[in-house]
Amino acid sequence: MTSVDLDRILGRVSKPARYSGGEWNSVVKDWSRTPLRVALAYPDVYDIGMSNLGLAILYEVLNQEEGVLCERVYAPWTDMEQVMRQEGIPLFSLETRHPLGEFDVIGFSLSYELTYTNVLNMLDLAGLPILATERRRALPLVIAGGSGALNPEPLADFIDAFALGDGEELVLDIVDCVRRFKDRGGRSKRQLLRQLAASEGIYVPRFYDVLYHPDG
Repeated sequence: MTSVDLDRILGRVSKPARYSGGEWNSVVKDWSRTPLRVALAYPDVYDIGMSNLGLAILYEVLNQEEGVLCERVYAPWTDMEQVMRQEGIPLFSLETRHPLGEFDVIGFSLSYELTYTNVLNMLDLAGLPILATERRRALPLVIAGGSGALNPEPLADFIDAFALGDGEELVLDIVDCVRRFKDRGGRSKRQLLRQLAASEGIYVPRFYDVLYHPDG
């Protein structure tokens, strides 16, 4: 799929610069020549997410890796979401406007609990099943990290794997795991998740059964 053409809709929304990209120091790599593609997703509007230091660090770390491209995606404002749904436009990356579903890894940065519903809405806008068990294809892998991931259970049904700890260290382990999986022609999502679960600091919810007392 080619990148999303926004010229016909940006005039219909407020603050179109939220979606146009092209900022100073943004990184645009050759999509067709880069084998591993990562989307860093911040579940809030661009105005808030672009200043997140953790996301900026991961963006730099990943784009310094050979054979890896990293792009950003933010939650659209309500007017943009309405137009996207009307026009059938999937959620897309800021740098090259590729649909989120075409990336190998989608990494959500969780800063606070009120953005959890935005995570679900962004997955839906991307045309991806919200429940992790319904995303049967191995890729894209949906992961989450940040301070909001330290209590992962509220989103455990929706995220494939959680990175618990310093993201700049764990993200390279995740990328290496996905790279090896792709190089070996892997297709089984369960196999990929097993490999991830063997890494320190990675929590894969589907491999655990949780028991609750009667009071919850």
